[in-house]
Amino acid sequence: MTGQDENGDDGRRAGRRSRALKTAGLVLAGALVLGAGTAGWAFWHLNANIKSVDINNALGDDRPAKAVTTPSPSASASPLPTGSLNILVLGSDSRSGEGNQELGGGSSAGARSDTAMVVHIDAGRSKATVVSIPRDTLVTRPSCPLSSGGSTEVAYGTMFNSAYAIGGPVCAVKTVETITDVRMDHFIEIDFSGFAKLVDALGGVTVTTDEDIDDEDSHLTLEAGTHHLDGRTALAVARTRHGIGDGSDLGRIGLQQKLVKALLEQISSTDLLTDPAKLYKVADAVTGSLTTDTGLDSLSELMSLGESLKGLSAGEVKTVTMPVVTAASDVNRVVADEPEAGELWESLR
Repeated sequence: MTGQDENGDDGRRAGRRSRALKTAGLVLAGALVLGAGTAGWAFWHLNANIKSVDINNALGDDRPAKAVTTPSPSASASPLPTGSLNILVLGSDSRSGEGNQELGGGSSAGARSDTAMVVHIDAGRSKATVVSIPRDTLVTRPSCPLSSGGSTEVAYGTMFNSAYAIGGPVCAVKTVETITDVRMDHFIEIDFSGFAKLVDALGGVTVTTDEDIDDEDSHLTLEAGTHHLDGRTALAVARTRHGIGDGSDLGRIGLQQKLVKALLEQISSTDLLTDPAKLYKVADAVTGSLTTDTGLDSLSELMSLGESLKGLSAGEVKTVTMPVVTAASDVNRVVADEPEAGELWESLR
């Protein structure tokens, strides 16, 4: 009897362990399915966020030549992209969407390129030069194709940021390529809302200002010194111009370049891979307000670009402004200072 009781208890315990293991297995399987489904939904959502413009098809072959890079012996062994890149990055003041309206976007009839930077990444993907183009620069705007058909007229001595206003990203890219003779491999645009959300998703950025700022237009009052800024305040710093220096775009560009460095430093100091929720929040902030060319209009392509830049630190990013002088025709406008401007662009080809 004792032996039978023991065997019976062992059998019941084995049965309970079997049922427990089966239940645990079902729970684990369900969690894996749920996790895979959530990850799949997140990827789909982030991918669907990205808007794109087919720059290459719109502009055709009448463009500067692409940079030719001799592959290194180890390049074939690496799946990551190699070679230098020139990327036109625009910050637009679009009023599209409730978030942009709340942050003071442009007129509802359109948008302007409030910020324009050419980002040159060297062939080793370990150094970069960011060149700001003042929006008040007088340029020759080329004829640009329009999405509705036809094309714009050539305009002489017109403000640089009018290119985006009249012909969108396509005309902005063509104008930059015309004045620089540098091929833009990619185009990226982020609007007000996206910039502010990105800063907030990263937990803010730390910036040091050299002078007091008091600008009624951007609603910004900030004493000189080091400040940790949230998204709304960081955007106000990026937009302010009348409260600093001589009130020109050049003072604002200096602040924008500080913000670029601050963002890079914040990203590098934040271990996003160990915090999936924060990583998703950052990715959603970026992709939700992003417009790119068709070569970067998927999450996988953006991730590939990001992975190829993992060796690029904030300390290896140089920020400069296209050399300019006051325009003879208008003291409130500038023109490229030659030959210095031409020499700068030549160094990026």
